[in-house]
Amino acid sequence: MSSLRIFSVNQPQDVRFHSDDAAVIAEKLQQKGVRFEQWQAAATISASSSAEQVMNAYAADINRLKQQQGYFTVDVISLSPTHPDKAALRQKFLDEHIHTEDEVRFFVRGQGLFCLHLGDEVYQVLCQQNDLISVPANTPHWFDMGTEPDFTAIRLFNNTEGWVAHFTGATLSRQFPLLS
Repeated sequence: MSSLRIFSVNQPQDVRFHSDDAAVIAEKLQQKGVRFEQWQAAATISASSSAEQVMNAYAADINRLKQQQGYFTVDVISLSPTHPDKAALRQKFLDEHIHTEDEVRFFVRGQGLFCLHLGDEVYQVLCQQNDLISVPANTPHWFDMGTEPDFTAIRLFNNTEGWVAHFTGATLSRQFPLLS
């Protein structure tokens, strides 16, 4: 189940707000300029579905976002618990960083935890199957895929380089709970 937890940056052990209601999550995130939506596939998707099958199943929503936001590069990323570099890949995303473009992810299956450093608060958004999140450009954040990552996600970009992170050097991300 998708969820949102909000913490003070100074009290990572105390949850100030929590909700599992998608409408409440979308409303709270919208107040901070973060897009959160839920999509439904037009076809059955499984862990073995090809990138083309995944993109075809969500073509209407992908095209809508491309037209609205100017994204022109779309790809599909999958990671399984048997991936030999899963620990290194997880570590890569755990440090606080920003992007000069929106970071847009739609979870076809599985889950991931986006942690957004918004002023004096940290918003933790557990995205699961059918969730889309769009983290605005220049928003400090980190991402956790857990110790046994198992997800497929659609990524949308408005640059041809794909995922380019600029690490902030902050250690805040190490103070907050992560996925197990």
